[in-house]
Amino acid sequence: MYNNAVNAYKSVEKATVSGRETEARVLTQAALKLRICQKRWDDENRSELLDDALNYNQRIWTIFQGELGKIDNPLPDHIKGDLLRLSGFIDKRIFEVMAFPEPEKLDIIIKINENIAAGLRAG
Repeated sequence: MYNNAVNAYKSVEKATVSGRETEARVLTQAALKLRICQKRWDDENRSELLDDALNYNQRIWTIFQGELGKIDNPLPDHIKGDLLRLSGFIDKRIFEVMAFPEPEKLDIIIKINENIAAGLRAG
């Protein structure tokens, strides 16, 4: 019986770790797409690169919002609230960049994505 409990715990732990790693990887990829846009800002295909990067980021954060809003989400309420407010900020910044593109406006989204990814990997 003890072995079954240990194996069940290891199974859940493995799923959680891989889920966190997947989230970290996706956020890192999102940050990378934005960095590429900044580096290639003067390229003639900047609009396509920027649209792709912003849409990718928006999809990720929309998924996070949906997950955070679920009743069975295990995160403490204060963390869920903080992350939802942060995702609202990201949404506003994405729309701002869409309306008035400037490479510097991507910095904060990149930093947020990278910092959360680092936290997921460390946690």
